[in-house]
Amino acid sequence: MNIGLVAHDSKKKLMQNFCIAYRGILSKNEIFATGTTGRLVEEVTNLSVHKYLAGHLGGTQQLGAQIEQNEIDLVIFLRDPLTVKSHEPDVNSIVRLCDAHNIPLATNLATAELLIKSLDRGDLEWREMYK
Repeated sequence: MNIGLVAHDSKKKLMQNFCIAYRGILSKNEIFATGTTGRLVEEVTNLSVHKYLAGHLGGTQQLGAQIEQNEIDLVIFLRDPLTVKSHEPDVNSIVRLCDAHNIPLATNLATAELLIKSLDRGDLEWREMYK
C-alpha cells in the first residue's frame, strides 16, 4: 500500500514518534511525504521515504495529484487545527480529495493509530480493487 504522510510544523515531532512506534507496519509499505516531514521521518526510522517538495512549496499539491491518480491508499495528515495556515486551501484540498476518491484519511493521532492497525490487519485490502 502507498501511504501519504503530512504534518504541520507543530505536529512534526508527533509524526516522528508515530512512525517510530509503527515502524514495523510502515516498513511493509511505500511511504510518500512532504519534504520536511519525509526527511524527519527518515532520520528517526531509517525507512525509505519518497519525498515531495516541502508542503508550502508544492508538496501538498504533489500529494493531491497522486491521490487524484489513485496512487495513494491511505493518508495520515497530522494537522494543527488551532493555527491558521497561509496555505490552508492546499490543506483543505487534501481532505476534499481524500473524500472524493474514497481514500482513508487520519487528521489526528487517534485516527492515525486506528488506520495503521487496520492496515496491519488487512482491513484496507479493498483498496486493491481500485487500482
